[in-house]
Amino acid sequence: MTDTQRSVVLKRRPTGEPAPEHFEIIENAVPKPGAGQVLTRTIWLSIDPYMRGRLKDVQSYSPPVQIGEVMTGETIGEVIASADPGFVAGDIVRGSRGWQSHSISPAANLMKLDRHAAPLSAHLGVLGMPGTTAYSGMKDIGQPKAGETVVISAASGAVGSVAGQIAKRAGARVVGVAGGPDKCLWVQESLGFDACIDHRVGNLDAALRDECPNGIDVYFENVGGALQHAVFAQLNPFARVVMCGMVAQYNETDMPPGPNLGFVVGKRVRIEGLIVSDKPERFAEWRALASPWVKEGSLHYRETVLPGLENAPEALAGLLRGDNFGKMLVKVGADPA
Repeated sequence: MTDTQRSVVLKRRPTGEPAPEHFEIIENAVPKPGAGQVLTRTIWLSIDPYMRGRLKDVQSYSPPVQIGEVMTGETIGEVIASADPGFVAGDIVRGSRGWQSHSISPAANLMKLDRHAAPLSAHLGVLGMPGTTAYSGMKDIGQPKAGETVVISAASGAVGSVAGQIAKRAGARVVGVAGGPDKCLWVQESLGFDACIDHRVGNLDAALRDECPNGIDVYFENVGGALQHAVFAQLNPFARVVMCGMVAQYNETDMPPGPNLGFVVGKRVRIEGLIVSDKPERFAEWRALASPWVKEGSLHYRETVLPGLENAPEALAGLLRGDNFGKMLVKVGADPA
């Protein structure tokens, strides 16, 4: 085992788009676990849109990362040493946090993974928080029904791709919105969406009218911006809007003016924000439901992988630009699976 722990810490808060210069890598001796703790070496690091909010010194549902503090992020790791009887060296676990090569975690925060059940990286994407977010959003808010029209923004992303497949299994007509012809082609051909609109080409209002001639019953919001305005204008009475993310404005210093929401009353539209950690029971539900689908190949997903811990800042910047195709990951160490 190497005796050096590498960590990425926040150097200064970004204004606008985060970049590598806002972070720095520090090195320390690999720590030893105390009673009830486990030391892991990081294999996979999850990169997610919520991380941009953690870089702001503002009050939110989670505290901001402080200057000089290790950047937060969920990981898959291999146990190197354990001071808890529930874990032994060689176990593969999810739940340790931080942009670092080695992590000390309370044993209670870790979950053992079967290295043969699915690719380890899938536990940070389709079987992890993003997949559970899609499941909770559709189960608790969207509630798609057969014959309804569902629109999914960021349809080729880690959350949107799963949300749309869930809606298709419910019998809905599903229209995705993604950036670029390659993403749209994958959304239709691999995920089975009925249509996919390239938001970089043409008029969004007209494209939505063409693909949603009966209006929109469910909208899964990951993006915000111009797409949200176009969708809101075409919502049906009693439509449901899952407010999962607004990535288009995460790097903005001044928030754009919102739409006039007067129509919400007349159309009896339900608009509800979603933080998946509010419903922790959904994680086990989703794993039990989705794991067989992943194993049999009927639940599709993609990943964008950057190698090396030092590339985590660029991975975050790329995610916020929309450079990723599917789940954004950093491969920090060798994957024994």
